[in-house]
Amino acid sequence: MPYSVKSKKTGETYYLHCKETQSRGGKRTLYFFAKEIKPGALDAVPTGYVVTEAPTGLPLLKKAK
Repeated sequence: MPYSVKSKKTGETYYLHCKETQSRGGKRTLYFFAKEIKPGALDAVPTGYVVTEAPTGLPLLKKAK
């Protein structure tokens, strides 16, 4: 089951995804939230990250301190 988080402001459910991209510095892993389950959905939050919520109600993935 993909990791999901419900927005406290809007009440909508978002699912965590990751995507490998190619950049000038090499491969990068991008993490993002989407309203629908798509290919690349993750089952858990990656190690070293925490989920927060922006003032707009969108979930954010930040590195833990």
